[in-house]
Amino acid sequence: MSDMRNFVLRDEDGNEHGVFTGKQPRQAALKAANRSEGTKSKPETIRLRERGTKKVHVFKAWKQVVKAPENRPSWMPEKISKPFVKKEKIETIE
Repeated sequence: MSDMRNFVLRDEDGNEHGVFTGKQPRQAALKAANRSEGTKSKPETIRLRERGTKKVHVFKAWKQVVKAPENRPSWMPEKISKPFVKKEKIETIE
């Protein structure tokens, strides 16, 4: 578990709220995208700062409602929300 990293969600003003955990920035971005309201035609920008560093990972994120896999468990609905992210850049905070 020591290889898990924490990423803090930042807004446009630099305020930080919400911590997402993952081994890589993309994994944390997918978790954040699942809570966003972005669509494929109008994606949201997600900015994740890695704790302990001055790196800010910037992603375009959206989610789509797709059909659940055939081998889904009985409790899972037929349609699920699937997140998508595309890395834009890495910024550095002064």
